[in-house]
Amino acid sequence: MSVYLIAEIKVTDDGWVPEYAADVHNLVQKQGGRYLSRSGNIEALEGEEKDCTLIAILEFPSRAALDGFVNDPDYAPYGKARQSGSVSNFHVIDDTDIAGAIPYLKAG
Repeated sequence: MSVYLIAEIKVTDDGWVPEYAADVHNLVQKQGGRYLSRSGNIEALEGEEKDCTLIAILEFPSRAALDGFVNDPDYAPYGKARQSGSVSNFHVIDDTDIAGAIPYLKAG
């Protein structure tokens, strides 16, 4: 079952960004994950505007793979730098349909 990490990040000190942007995708790939998007082009179609600089959506083949990324000792200094220089909200969702009505998604 695939899982998705949705990261909403408001950069408060951009000193960490270049190294994070250059290196972290390799750590994501190490766990079988991939970025679906990492963009600052954020537009609200409904509801309030997001108070963030960028949104990243990452796909992992399993929750264990996502946990492997988050808990990877090689990621720790990048995560610490991001946390020090941003306000970050991370959410995890799976690939299910809560209503069970979409045939190509598992009922959830």
